Amino acid sequence: MALRLETEIQYVKGVGPKLGALFSRHGIKTVRDLLQNYPRAYEDRRAARNIASLKENDVVSLKAKVMGVSSYAMGKSTRKIYDIMVRDNSGQIRCKYFRTPYKGYFERFQQGKEVRVVGKVTNYRGRLEFHHPDLRDIDPDEDLKDALIPIYVETEGLSSAKIEKMIQSSFEQIKEWPAEKLPLELVRKQKLIGVDEALYRIHKPEPENAAAYNEFKSDSHRRIIFEEFFWLELYLASKKSGLKNEKGLVFSSLEKSLEKLVKVLPFKLTNAQMGSYYDIKKDLESGKPMNRLVQGDVGSGKTLVSFMSALKAFDSGFQTCLMAPTEILAEQHFKNAQKILEPLGVKIGLLTGKSKTKERKEIQEKLQAGEIHFLIGTHALIEDWVQFQNLGLVIIDEQHRFGVEQRGLLKNKGTSPHFLIMTATPIPRTLAMTVYGDLDVSIINEMPEGRTPIQTRVITESKRAQALDFMMDHIARGRQAYVVYPLVEESEKIDLKNATEEYDKLQKQYPKVRFGLLHGKMKPAEKDEVMTQFREHKIDVLVSTTVIEVGVDVPNSTIMMIEHSERFGLSQLHQLRGRVGRGQHKSFCIMIMGYAVSQETRERVEFMEKTSDGFKVAEFDLEIRGPGEFMGSKQSGLPGFKMANLVRDFETLKAARDAAFEILHRDPKLNKKENQSLKEELLKAHGPTALAGIG
Repeated sequence: MALRLETEIQYVKGVGPKLGALFSRHGIKTVRDLLQNYPRAYEDRRAARNIASLKENDVVSLKAKVMGVSSYAMGKSTRKIYDIMVRDNSGQIRCKYFRTPYKGYFERFQQGKEVRVVGKVTNYRGRLEFHHPDLRDIDPDEDLKDALIPIYVETEGLSSAKIEKMIQSSFEQIKEWPAEKLPLELVRKQKLIGVDEALYRIHKPEPENAAAYNEFKSDSHRRIIFEEFFWLELYLASKKSGLKNEKGLVFSSLEKSLEKLVKVLPFKLTNAQMGSYYDIKKDLESGKPMNRLVQGDVGSGKTLVSFMSALKAFDSGFQTCLMAPTEILAEQHFKNAQKILEPLGVKIGLLTGKSKTKERKEIQEKLQAGEIHFLIGTHALIEDWVQFQNLGLVIIDEQHRFGVEQRGLLKNKGTSPHFLIMTATPIPRTLAMTVYGDLDVSIINEMPEGRTPIQTRVITESKRAQALDFMMDHIARGRQAYVVYPLVEESEKIDLKNATEEYDKLQKQYPKVRFGLLHGKMKPAEKDEVMTQFREHKIDVLVSTTVIEVGVDVPNSTIMMIEHSERFGLSQLHQLRGRVGRGQHKSFCIMIMGYAVSQETRERVEFMEKTSDGFKVAEFDLEIRGPGEFMGSKQSGLPGFKMANLVRDFETLKAARDAAFEILHRDPKLNKKENQSLKEELLKAHGPTALAGIG
């Protein structure tokens, strides 16, 4: 049977209904899906080695027999390290695992079983070992010839060899290849190979280019990676173009209230704060809707810049709203705004989920009468009854906590209001170009005067008692502290300390110290009560999960102790660290690692001792963990790239971005004949809204 791209997978020779159903369960339903299931790596069988010839840092493929499987505990933990000893005719070597890939993994490897080992050789305490190698059975479907073999992500019932066999089978039957959708001029200019050739060579690589394939730098890889980035960047460019074409509210250039504010501030604004404000001022006076992201490290003074923008709206006769992700943060912004803006005549309102009916009615009346100039709140702001008289500026705090839909609902509460988006999560330029590609970006990269650096120390579990003594010494001097855990309650799967259990232990250990417990499973009213007590110093030590990561401001807190710090992302550790060092007293962040963490993990956490620069931390974190985990898969807003990698392929991303913006600059409505396929693809991928900016 001749295959087309949309032919169901079961009609590929050798698949059939049963195997087709298995492929479908893993999202591979058509021939197109099968061909776009790209190899995750390539195994150079020409470089197959024996054990005796191995050297440190070699990446090798070898055949060996299992001698035995053993395990032992990691320090005092119940977690285990597994060793699989393998040998060939020349010698033997350990395959070491610090975690179990999946349940039943080690039971597969019986003594005498023949396996293929693919991995990097590590020198561990003077002995060569494999750490977490790809260890699999010699598959009956496996082609044992010396060649460059594509390796696919394996799932239950679908081995890499089986997937490869089905793809090669589809090549024999296929009568249709993907049509070229990129303009030929762009293909020539970027020196890209044809999409059909790229797709074929990805699965049938040329052995002489083994190094390029393994580094994802072959011509085939570059073609597919460029195209994945290009479609995203064209969409973002069209959105940005649409925003620039809209008419926006024009704010007054007179800034009487702002001049008064600058005079009464007890400190001098940093150059970075002023630079960001001037970016905002220019946008607000331009007549085009502002869509600006202000990135600033923890404590850099973003909130004050947003208040200055609200003051400009007030001077221009417009209302402002600020949406925060939590009630705690909304209340904190409200109190600060009262202190800073109310003396200048700005009337401020607060709206959260716990606002009573009477308060809501009063807010509704005052908003519509224009008697509230600045409304601060949570998700409650997007409720239908919230109607403004003249909304001119929308401020969103911690953008990644909100979806595009919520931004749209706020936009509809005014006539093309300006948008100012703030984030204390430093986002590397790589990610900002994709996640926030439709926004203009300002960066606050200076700290206000008087902020004392936080001393960071990474220690092992064995020094925990000393760390607790150090913390209690500061509590005795009248300071406060946080102790943060990665879990709320004990998990059967992972042996980690948890907040509820350790809270009980600490209370018994230090009966005279006032402890509080805070975690995400508590009701909002309970969280607020605990935070109020901590803020009022009725609690000395707050035992918590990561719910205190963003926005909590208690200047008297000087100790941040993070248990099992190896379980957190670096950007998350940096956010937690930023909860201290907010007052006049010297502050400390103690990161405690569990027993028997790998050298790689140790180096990752110890990076936190080297810098307090959130952008450096974010770049390093992104490089290690990738974008999905960095942003949090649900909040990331990242497209499902099948091959492109934001860190590894940054140069290709820049080229794709430049190409997309250049095409729209030359042909803003994509009306030229050579750009019709681009217009059609945008419409198909994103619907009519994708073309809002280009007509």
